[in-house]
Amino acid sequence: MNPIELSFEFFPPKTQEGLDKLRATRAQLLPLKPKFVSVTFGAGGSTQQGTLDTVLEMGKDGVDAAPHLSCIGSSKESLRAILNEYRSHGIRHIVALRGDLPSGMGEVGELRYASELVSFIRAEFGDWFRIEVAAYPEYHPQSRSPRHDLENFARKVKAGANSAITQYFFNADAYFRFVDDAHKLGVDVPIVPGIMPITNFSQLMRFSEMCGAEVPRWVAKRLESFGDDRDAIRAFGLDVVTDLCRRLVDAKVPGLHFYTLNGAAASKAICGRLGF
Repeated sequence: MNPIELSFEFFPPKTQEGLDKLRATRAQLLPLKPKFVSVTFGAGGSTQQGTLDTVLEMGKDGVDAAPHLSCIGSSKESLRAILNEYRSHGIRHIVALRGDLPSGMGEVGELRYASELVSFIRAEFGDWFRIEVAAYPEYHPQSRSPRHDLENFARKVKAGANSAITQYFFNADAYFRFVDDAHKLGVDVPIVPGIMPITNFSQLMRFSEMCGAEVPRWVAKRLESFGDDRDAIRAFGLDVVTDLCRRLVDAKVPGLHFYTLNGAAASKAICGRLGF
């Protein structure tokens, strides 16, 4: 039995090769008995069918699979239709996000914020769905200030979220401070740390720039020094992220949510080192 609850994020594959890889990844990670898995949803619903197909396939293995749902660029009517379809398939778990406006799309949609999406889901479907929302220990890149970001998070929870998953981070103190500050605003739902295994330096820096996650300078410099030595990058990344997870587990966090990028090796190795 794992000392804390694990969960994994996947994205809908676009090719047969991608589907085969995801199936192999799933086969390696499901023995870790995750509490649930989540499946991402493209900007403006661009992977809507792929998200549903992936969730339904995961569900065949008896796994609680939660589709992501973003409201930006969508109408209430289209969101209602998607949610009704999820409900018709017996899906009871959703990750509710604002999402990013797809490039070239000028329309924000009827719901501008994740808190409005959570309120909409509760008004339309009552308690049918368990709702996860996002949290940003190092602040959303588009937030006006840390305080504003924290208040936005509290609004999502008060609108009816059951729990939260954070953006990935490498500084445990940022997470602990965020949780403390959220509690002071009356947030009492579990805030699960999001974990990004390090396997590719340039990809990590690109993702981090987009989402506002800070890669500590000493980590970036060490990774950079390995050049094209993928094995060295993975070995060092494994040490860094395992140490981070160990600190979080020792602090009795409610769970660990791994951003797998549809690969199993790094997440599985970290969990193995932690004794899961």
